[in-house]
This record gives sequence, structure tokens and C-alpha cells, in this order.
Amino acid sequence: MQTPGSQSSLHRANLERVVRAVRLAGSLTQAEIARTTGLSAATVSNIVRELKEGGTVQVTPTSAGGRRARSVSLSGDAGIVIGVDFGHAHLRVAIGNLAHQVLAEESEPLDVDASSSQGFDRAEELVNRLLKTAGIDRAKITGVGVGVPGPIDVESGTLGSTAILPGWTGVKPAEELRGRLGVPVHVDNDANLGALGELVWGSGRGVRDLAYIKIASGVGAGLVIDGKIYRGPGGTAGEIGHITLDESGPVCRCGNRGCLETFAAARYVLPLLQSSHGADLTLEDVVRLARDGDPGCRRVIADVGRHVGSGVANLCNLLNPSRVVLGGDLAEAGELVLGPIRESVARYAIPSAARRLSVCTGALGGRAEVLGALALALSEMGDSTLLDGSLRSAEPAFT
Repeated sequence: MQTPGSQSSLHRANLERVVRAVRLAGSLTQAEIARTTGLSAATVSNIVRELKEGGTVQVTPTSAGGRRARSVSLSGDAGIVIGVDFGHAHLRVAIGNLAHQVLAEESEPLDVDASSSQGFDRAEELVNRLLKTAGIDRAKITGVGVGVPGPIDVESGTLGSTAILPGWTGVKPAEELRGRLGVPVHVDNDANLGALGELVWGSGRGVRDLAYIKIASGVGAGLVIDGKIYRGPGGTAGEIGHITLDESGPVCRCGNRGCLETFAAARYVLPLLQSSHGADLTLEDVVRLARDGDPGCRRVIADVGRHVGSGVANLCNLLNPSRVVLGGDLAEAGELVLGPIRESVARYAIPSAARRLSVCTGALGGRAEVLGALALALSEMGDSTLLDGSLRSAEPAFT
């Protein structure tokens, strides 16, 4: 039995600190673990050795600053997590291990008007198919992360009103999938998970404060403050699409006029070009045509970039992030949209904030949200579970 303040309880706490640091980062050198946890290099070395002997972590040779080092990550055999991303017109599922390696991934079309029960049925089917294909035992699942294109009430876990999945309003996705899969399920909106995915695997690596802006059927932002997703007390932080740009502008789906979304989201932008480019035009088509030199599509993308830049400038003035990562379909336009965003930021943001800001496209493309769902499952799992399993398999050490 451990008593508070005893050597055994202190050792246990240090074990959990190291496991947590490695779990959240994916992999760290021993020197990085020491900096992250505040533990001495000697203590970290002893703990890593103990965890390695217990099978909780794996250690591989690497280099850091031109010197030989050892990279520490959770063992690939310690368990798996599942990410599920419900998008505007797709369902994507990924399976990863605790070493941040993606083991299987698949995407399929999802009818935006499908009922929630049909969506959950297909998610369950896809999860089971990937597990079978990868030869993974269901007993190894430690958690599931789920992304949905709408606000989640942080207290009730209920999906709020959304024009993208109208048949899902009032549904509790975590509760539904937990009943189907029998494991802990954690849910967040797609913009937050895009931010988390880019933070862990993509363009946000090494950054503590960033905003991930997703432009597709809607406009949303995931905010990372001091390395953590900021959701706000009601779970609606990051609704950058509803910043007012013109109070006499078009009526937005939220009921207000002239929101950023009415100048940037696909449902408002595409009609500007459909008379000249056809009724079946998609945002992906607009980006492709713009990259090929189409003047109308280039003009529309530049206008969208300037409007988005105004919203980014507001973020700079309020939160002073060091990086803005652009995701969603429009990100494929690259500098055609990034240039106008930077121009607006330079014009409307406080100069000191604008100078410190970098604006770039996401590195993960359409995978950002499902990888963010994996990262959510990894971040929410308990370190005690990993430690207890290790201690049972290797007395008295844990890895």
C-alpha cells in the first residue's frame, strides 16, 4: 500500500509524469523528458530503464543537436486507439498504437443527410473491418476519439445545432459509440481535432500557441493555448466563422448578418462562380482551376483569403498566437490564399502580434481531423492503466 508522501508514492508519481510526457508527445529523447517533467537526468534515466524492462516504452537510437541520443516512445504493444471523423460528406477511421504509429486507415463517402443511427452503424462496421484487416484484438483498444462537424456541449456531451449534420442535433456521440464498442469514447468538434492533429503530427509541431482554421462547408477554428486545446466553458470557443465583418451583409445560418462564414464558406462562395463554371462546381474544383490560372477562381480565392485574414487579425489582437494553420479544402490553394491572408493580417493586426505570426497550410490535409481524433484518445487515456499493466507483467519495474 502506498501512503501519500512516501518514497513509493513519489516514485509512482514520477513514473506517471514520464509516461504522460511520452504519451502526449509520441516520442521524446531522455533530455527532452527531463526538460518536460522537471525531473533530473539521472531520475529520468532510471525510470526509462524501468519502463523499458516492463515493456511500457521502447527505446531507439537517434541524434539530437549532432549528438547521439535515445528516443523514448510507448511500446507499440501497449494498446491501440481508434480515431473516427464524421465529415461533411465522408467517414474516416484510423487505428493507431500508443507509439503514435498509424496501423490502418480508411475513408468512405457518408451521405450528409444520413441519420445519426446510420452514421454510427457505418462507423462501427468500418472500425470492425479495419480491426479484422489489421489482425488486431478488440481487447487491446484503450480508447476512441471522435470528431463531428458541430459544437459539443462540454457538460452533457450533446451535439448542438449544425447545418452540416442536421439529423444529429441533440445526439450524444460518445454515449452512442461507447455502447457499441464497449470502450471509453471522447468527442470534440472537427476544428479542434484538426488543431490537435496538426499540433501532434503536422505543421504545429513544436508550437505552444496556434489556431487551426478550417474552411470548407463552414468556417471554424481550433485554438491551442499553451499546448492545450482551448474549448471555453460551453465548448464553443473558436467560432471564428461568426465574427461579424459587415453587419449589413448576407444573413448567416446563425441568424446574424455579415459573418465571416458568409464571405468564405463553400455554400456562399460557390454561387459566385456557378453561372460561369456550372452548377456542379465544388470548392475542390475552384482550387484546381485557380491553380491552373483561371482568373475568376483566382479572384474568388483571393477575396476569401482577405476576409479570412481579417478574422485572423482579430485572433492575433486577442490571443497573439505564434502560428495559424489553414486546413480544409481551401488550404490546397497554397499561396493563392495564404498571400491575401497575410496582407489582411499586416493591415489589421497589431504590428507586434503580426510580426510574430506565421501563416501556413496544414501538413496533414484531409487526415488532420482523424489523426486529431487519435491524439484525443491518446491524451485522455489514464497513465495508471499503463502502469498497472506493466507492474503486473514485470515486478517490480515499470516501463
